[in-house]
Amino acid sequence: MTHTPTLVLRSRRVFTPAGELPADVIVAGGRIADVAPYRSAAGAPVEDLGELALLPGLVDTHVHINEPGRTAWEGFTSATRAAAAGGVTTLIDMPLNSIPATVTLDALRVKQEVARGRVYVDVGFWGGAIPGNTDELEPLYRAGVYGFKSFLAPSGVDEFPHVNAAELAEALTEQARLDALAIIHAEAPHVLDAAPQVPGRAYADFLASRPDAAETVAVEQLLDIAKRTGARVHVLHVSSARVLPLLDAARADGIAVTAETCPHYLTLVAEGVPAGDTAFKCCPPIRSRDNRDRLWRGIEAGSFAAVVSDHSPCTADLKRLDVGDFAAAWGGIASLQLGLATVWTEARARGFELADVVALMAAGPARLVGLARKGAIAPGYDADLVAFDPDAVFTVDPAGLHHRNPVTPYAGRALTGTVRTTWLAGAPVDVHGSPRGRLLDRTETAT
Repeated sequence: MTHTPTLVLRSRRVFTPAGELPADVIVAGGRIADVAPYRSAAGAPVEDLGELALLPGLVDTHVHINEPGRTAWEGFTSATRAAAAGGVTTLIDMPLNSIPATVTLDALRVKQEVARGRVYVDVGFWGGAIPGNTDELEPLYRAGVYGFKSFLAPSGVDEFPHVNAAELAEALTEQARLDALAIIHAEAPHVLDAAPQVPGRAYADFLASRPDAAETVAVEQLLDIAKRTGARVHVLHVSSARVLPLLDAARADGIAVTAETCPHYLTLVAEGVPAGDTAFKCCPPIRSRDNRDRLWRGIEAGSFAAVVSDHSPCTADLKRLDVGDFAAAWGGIASLQLGLATVWTEARARGFELADVVALMAAGPARLVGLARKGAIAPGYDADLVAFDPDAVFTVDPAGLHHRNPVTPYAGRALTGTVRTTWLAGAPVDVHGSPRGRLLDRTETAT
């Protein structure tokens, strides 16, 4: 069906798969009908963005929305408002920390029913692979989840137990049969158990409790099982640069493995964490300045498929900012609204281009999960778009964040890059208006 154009977005800086160029982006029927020469389009209202960059909407495949069950931590309405404000137009919700966890078909239906009609951006769902639920994986996959998450170490919540080596092999064997993507929190529990556990306000003590070896040992185990089972695996939130040579060698060996890292690992450093500031706590942890530099070298070398938020909020009291005890605080950083600005600020300072950020935060995550109409400005793609001022500087005010609990390690930090407008399916997102986001289903969006 041919749709009459409804909008033309004109910019001197349109970021397309072919590169950055001046263009008219013609929108019809909620999709991009054409990317036409600059100032050539007619027959529809034109919004001239001038020198503002026009980016594809970002895709964030690692978001903990926590609803139902822990809605005081985060919810679909608040999280998707934050996403839209940060230029994220599609997100995939993690199977925890909601209650019930998304480890059965019934639990997926509960979560979908809670989300329906309350999301400001498009939302899909991951399933979970935990001990004893192997028979649930095929029904969940047929119902449209984008793959399955497993923890190799305790997750922090009782509803989502971690898997041992035998249980991981069982889950990956089934996922290989389904050709489903396995996404893995890779820290080795025996390494964590052997590390010194010193409570208190010193960040160095917390960092010592989750050493690099916890990641490298877990990734080695994962890669061995992936090779034996033939499963497609994705390593979540890589914080230790020591993982990268393992991944590169595995890919050279024919193992289907990808990896992601997160804004906080690319922008924050252990040396900069103030004593007792538990807003910085996450697992795996923010590591040294040298480690951050090596992660950026991994970015440059193409070692990462995506940069995504791992938005993992909680209520302010669970962060234990009152006592500043890193051992007692919940581990998680809420950055859904700030990911683009934080990554661009650091990337720009290191000589990367805005196109590099788009590749890692839009095209890469979309490709990872098979979202064939997301993450690019090209004919046939959804008209999910972002007007971005890459030169505007702002100071992070927690009161201006839309996620439910305004705790952030970025408070007071000057960042470069501001989202001016976010369009979903060709219409601007009004975070104070009615939500228009859709619930995505892998069986529909992969085609």
